[in-house]
Amino acid sequence: MTSLLRTPQLTVGLAAVAVASIALTGCAGAPASAGDSDAATATSVADFGTFAELEVAAKAEGALNVIALPRDWANYGAVIDAFAAKYPEITVNESLPDISSAEEIQAAKTNEGLDTAPDVFDLGLTVALQNTDVFAPYKVQTWDDIPDALKEPSGLFVGDYGGYMSIGYDSSKFPEPESLEDLLSSDYTASVAINGDPTQAGAAFAAVGLAGVQSGGDLDDFQPGVDFFAELNKAGNLLKLDVTSATIASGETPVVFDWDYLNATHVADNPAWKVRVFPGTGYAGYYNQAINKNAPHPAAARLWQEFLYSDEGQNLWLKGGARPVRMEAMTEAGTIDAAAASALPKAPDTVVVPTEAQSTAAGKLLGEKWAAAVQ
Repeated sequence: MTSLLRTPQLTVGLAAVAVASIALTGCAGAPASAGDSDAATATSVADFGTFAELEVAAKAEGALNVIALPRDWANYGAVIDAFAAKYPEITVNESLPDISSAEEIQAAKTNEGLDTAPDVFDLGLTVALQNTDVFAPYKVQTWDDIPDALKEPSGLFVGDYGGYMSIGYDSSKFPEPESLEDLLSSDYTASVAINGDPTQAGAAFAAVGLAGVQSGGDLDDFQPGVDFFAELNKAGNLLKLDVTSATIASGETPVVFDWDYLNATHVADNPAWKVRVFPGTGYAGYYNQAINKNAPHPAAARLWQEFLYSDEGQNLWLKGGARPVRMEAMTEAGTIDAAAASALPKAPDTVVVPTEAQSTAAGKLLGEKWAAAVQ
């Protein structure tokens, strides 16, 4: 599987993003100093000498700035806490957990030169493809375990965790949707939301992709997916509200297109919450890690990547219901968390994943057609 995400026409969406809204808080104004160190050009542990020397360099920096990592997204809360416990000398600064991939990049540009700039990114494929000039190449020690299709060859960005697009719904109020068409019925009036703007957010992008392939289309043309959401909007069933745990708990977004591992977590907010992966063609995707080439804490950024792709980091994502990118290799090696792996929902019989070219073309289409389709 590969990932998807934010649109190529990001300039359209980014124009609407107020710079002030993504300026990071904290020590803004202080110049970044570590970004000029040798760590900023390190492409592997070997450039530090040993892993222990990477740890020393990261601890000396004393901080790591992460962005757009909701604690209830793919078990990121536990991931961050585990890293902080392992390296108490490094303060993990969490900023703007609910912004989109496109906004992560904008935040890096807005805060360039400040010690509050994000050190690392978690991105959809489309945004990653459009912004490789912002990334520093780096290959983690477990690089060879990562399928070639899920990593940029020089290490500019690398797939991290993935899942399947699904429908989450409050089963105390709504019948289980048997198909995509069911969501157009009066049973779901003013009730169906997607997780973000598909021109900006990967999960929403994937929702349109799923709608397309479930409507008889394919990944070469997302137009059937756009048409479905236009019809959903015309029926009065599309909710234009960003999905969060709070909106799930309050009942504001009772039916949601989202990744299966994200929908599954909402059972904690609503015990009646259920997850439906439609039969037929399923849609899969991976997110991607990248390091800010102007990271104020370049050694800590690289140590974070090493942690995420370690057995410990990969199993933490798995415990969150996401499928870690090294899952196959870890299964063969016997290092996978077998209990967490067995708890994953059954994969669809047929699964599609857009190629980079398909993802780029779809992003362009959405940039041109989405707003008019759902206005």
